[in-house]
Amino acid sequence: YRHKRSISAPTKNPKDLLRTCGFCGEMILLDIIKEHNHICPSCGGYFQIGARERIDMLTDRNSFVETHAQMISLNPLDFPHYQEKLASAQEAANEVEAFISGHATLSGMPLAIGALDSRFLMGSMGSVVGEKVARLIELSISEGIPLVIISASGGARMQEGIFSLMQMAKTAGLLQKHDEAGLLYISILTHPTTGGVSASFAMLGDVIIAEKGALIGFAGKRVIMQTIKEDVPDGFQTADFMAEHGMIDCVLNRTEIRPTLEKLLLFHQGRQAYEHA
Repeated sequence: YRHKRSISAPTKNPKDLLRTCGFCGEMILLDIIKEHNHICPSCGGYFQIGARERIDMLTDRNSFVETHAQMISLNPLDFPHYQEKLASAQEAANEVEAFISGHATLSGMPLAIGALDSRFLMGSMGSVVGEKVARLIELSISEGIPLVIISASGGARMQEGIFSLMQMAKTAGLLQKHDEAGLLYISILTHPTTGGVSASFAMLGDVIIAEKGALIGFAGKRVIMQTIKEDVPDGFQTADFMAEHGMIDCVLNRTEIRPTLEKLLLFHQGRQAYEHA
């Protein structure tokens, strides 16, 4: 990876003021959608949101300070047309890469926080995403503050091959150090969380929260059925199914995530104060 100047925001046009709900087809003003936490006020369906919106929804206003903002992927395997795909993804998401990270506060409590952006190559994890996740974990350890990661990913980035797969072991190893330091890691799974991300840092939280309606799994249903030569239950990769089978701790509506996160941080803060009394 290398460093690059930040991408400027696109020019606004009238179409940017409206969004169409993918569930009910209603045309809604963007300002109204934001007021409703990116939830359709007509049918309750969830709009896709980017990493920065996720972080803004979960932290104090203007408290987020981004780190390692200019790290950008190269093409280590000379994969055909990868650079063009990266350029297209940067334009579509208006981001340099698929993971946004930094530190912020929630109700005055400090935390290290990062989020994957599914608009950028489906939030796939390449070498830069893995390195930014690793550095966020290291920030949490060095500052002694809780870690929160919001996942939304199709998995490892195929264009980077083994360099992408290496990030699974790297992030998992650092989370072991994070655990040994006695720090809290809260993993929030949103739609979708799959592949190498679900098989590494996304499922290693001390507390794992899934947003209502999230698809969570490793391989796709068809691949699994072809591999095991058996049918799989309906809805087996839904957030509710995962909670029912003990794979995650709870499923929350989008509006419930922030107050739940606040309670968990307060509880952990109280535990730390008790241990050091």
